[in-house]
Amino acid sequence: MSTEHAIQERLFSLQDIKYREFLCRLIPNIDPDTVIGIRTPELRKLAKGIAKDPETAHFLQILPHQYFEENNLHGFLIERMADYEQATAALNAFLPYVDNWATCDQIRPEIFAKHLSELHEQIKCWMASGQTYTIRFGIEMLMRFYLDGEFRTEYLDWVSAIRSEEYYVNMMIAWFFATALTKQYHAALPYIQRQRLDPWTHNKAIQKAIESRCITDEQKRYLRTLKVKIPKTGWTEGEQV
Repeated sequence: MSTEHAIQERLFSLQDIKYREFLCRLIPNIDPDTVIGIRTPELRKLAKGIAKDPETAHFLQILPHQYFEENNLHGFLIERMADYEQATAALNAFLPYVDNWATCDQIRPEIFAKHLSELHEQIKCWMASGQTYTIRFGIEMLMRFYLDGEFRTEYLDWVSAIRSEEYYVNMMIAWFFATALTKQYHAALPYIQRQRLDPWTHNKAIQKAIESRCITDEQKRYLRTLKVKIPKTGWTEGEQV
C-alpha cells in the first residue's frame, strides 16, 4: 500500500459523518466529495503520532492532495517541525495548494515564535505572492506575531497597501486591522480615519473591532462614526472567515 493510501485509510477511520455535514457548510467553496469529516483535535493527534515516521516525509511531497483533511494534516505536520528553515521551505511548497480559509487559518508553526527577526521578511514575500491563501496566511502571521511587543507601524502600511478582489483576502485584512485597533489603537486609528483600506474592508474592520471587548465604549462610539457608504457586493459574509 502506498503512503498516500495508507494515510487516507487512517483518515477515513476517524470519519464523523455529522461533523462532515457541518464542515461542508463552513467551507462552501470546497467540493463536498473531498471532505471526509474529521474533528481538528483528532487530526492534530494523528499528526503528533506520525510526525517522526519515515513515510511522513514522503507524504509531504505528495501534492496536491485529494482530501481536505489531507491538507489539514499536512499543515499540522509542518506545525511540528522544529527547524525554522525546514518549516518555511515546507510552507512555501504547500501554500500554493491551500484552497480554503479553514486549512489556511489553522496552520500555526510553533518555531516561528523563536525567529521573529527573520520571519517578517518571509511574511512580506507571502503577502506579495498574488495567491489568495498565501496572502491570507502571511497577513495572519503578521497579526499573530507582530501586534504586541514586536509591533512596528510599518506593518500597518504593509497590510493597508494590499488590494485584492478576493473576499478571503479582504476579510483577513479587516481582521488584522480590527485586531490592531484592540492592541495598538492609537497607531491603527489613523488608517481608519484616513480610509486607507477599500470601503468594504474598512467597514468590516470597524465592525470586527466594535465586537471586541478590548475596545472601550467611547472608542466604539467614535469608530461607528467612521463607517462609509459602499455599494452592495456579491460576497457572502460569514463570521468564521
